[in-house]
Amino acid sequence: MPSSEHLPMDPIAEARRQWAAHGWEEAADGMAAVTSLMRAQQIVLARVEAVLRRYGVTFARYEVLMLLLFSRRGSLPMAKIGERLQVHPSSVTNSVDRLEAAGLVRRIPHPTDRRTTLVELLEPGRKLALQATEDLNAEVFRSPGISPEAVTTLVETLTELRRTAGDF
Repeated sequence: MPSSEHLPMDPIAEARRQWAAHGWEEAADGMAAVTSLMRAQQIVLARVEAVLRRYGVTFARYEVLMLLLFSRRGSLPMAKIGERLQVHPSSVTNSVDRLEAAGLVRRIPHPTDRRTTLVELLEPGRKLALQATEDLNAEVFRSPGISPEAVTTLVETLTELRRTAGDF
C-alpha cells in the first residue's frame, strides 16, 4: 500500500520484535529478511513498471524483448524463452501473444524442426526494447536506491539464496 506519508516506524522491525516476544526468536531474523525482501521487490517492481508503462509493456514482456534482442539471430524457440526466463510455458505464450498483437514480435516456423515455433523480434520491438532500456538505466538501474557497495553485497547475497534454492 504505497503512501505519500512515511510511517513513524519500521513495520518489519516491529513485526520482528513481536515475533521474538511471542517465542519465535530463532525465526525472527529470517521472517524479517523474507518480509523485507518481499517489500523491496514491491518497491523495485513499482519503479520498473512506472517506466515500462510509458511503452505499454510489463516487465515480463520487456524481459522477452530483451532476451530476443540479446540472441544471436533475434529469434528463439518458445521453450527456450521459458527456460531462460525461468517461467511457465503459459506465461511465455501470454507474453508473446501480447507482444505479437502489438506488432513487436512474430511467430515463425523453425526452419528444421516442424514441432518448434520461433519468436522473432521485429524492428518496432527492437526500438522499444532499446528505448525502454535507456529509460530504465537512467531512472532505475543506475540508482537502485542503495549504495554501489550495497548493490554488490545484495547481488552476492541473492545469488547465494538462488544457488541454494537450486535456481542454477
